[in-house]
Amino acid sequence: MADKQKHNHNHHDHSHSHDHEHGHHHHNHGADLLRQGNKKGLIIALCITFGVMLLEFFGGLLTNSLALLSDSGHMLSDAASLFLSFIAFGVAARAVSSKKTYGYHRFEILAALFNGVTLFVIAGFIIWEAYNRFWEPPTVQSGSMILIAVIGLIANLLSAWSLMRKGDVHNNVNMRSAYLHVIGDALGSVGAIIAGLLMFFFGWFVADPIISVVVALLILKSAWGIITHTFHILMEGTPSSIHPSTVKQELLRIKGTQDVHDLHIWTITSGLDALSCHIRIADPEHQQLILQEAIHMIKEKFQIDHATIQIETSDIEHGALTV
Repeated sequence: MADKQKHNHNHHDHSHSHDHEHGHHHHNHGADLLRQGNKKGLIIALCITFGVMLLEFFGGLLTNSLALLSDSGHMLSDAASLFLSFIAFGVAARAVSSKKTYGYHRFEILAALFNGVTLFVIAGFIIWEAYNRFWEPPTVQSGSMILIAVIGLIANLLSAWSLMRKGDVHNNVNMRSAYLHVIGDALGSVGAIIAGLLMFFFGWFVADPIISVVVALLILKSAWGIITHTFHILMEGTPSSIHPSTVKQELLRIKGTQDVHDLHIWTITSGLDALSCHIRIADPEHQQLILQEAIHMIKEKFQIDHATIQIETSDIEHGALTV
């Protein structure tokens, strides 16, 4: 929207527009490379996580370790979230249609919400099983359990390394959440190793259900974070990094601006925010200059590309908006 407004309101010569297109091409090429890196990192991490999940699941059944089974449950949720993150890249790239004017960007948010709910269910099962085991802890083959947990830890650290090396874990929220999931898995593996050592050296089989509950609480913590974040986005909440009052103050600083009202800022998907507002101005002759400055300021200071701004004079009248 902002690009269209800029195009409509700025009539530059052909050479300038050619330079702009050339620079835009380079920008797209860089973004494509970054997207490819993100995808590669996700695929590597997904393959490793899924492999270790199977190892820990069957290892947990064979060694009778709930700590391993609970960690494999954690890994299952993380494999699902990695897979959804990967799918989200593809789905979000689908073309905008007349029926879906925002495209399919929200798929990522719906997928994350589904993932958060399933995490709660998995954690509930682990805590229930741990409660039953707590009073009569069964014997666990701790030696085999430690070996499997160590393999799991090494694999998780490899996943984290591949995500950091290939992907953009600092700026892309999708990639960052995947990275944090993998780090959570590594902590689960550490917990299983500690439980295994306590059982191996001291015969404290109660350590198995205790560590399982700790892992389940880790799962619940990440699940709650995912659910509250996605719920906020689906309720059209303001992005946590942006304060509407600050945006309004910055817009009012633009020379010729009298008032800013009906300001809305919301998130379409991770890393894609949108803004709409009405700006009342004193002099209609300068409306295009004010509009251009507002678009530029919103992009530079708040990283919002999708800005829809209605310029009004004091004699414009419209009914009070419900939101």
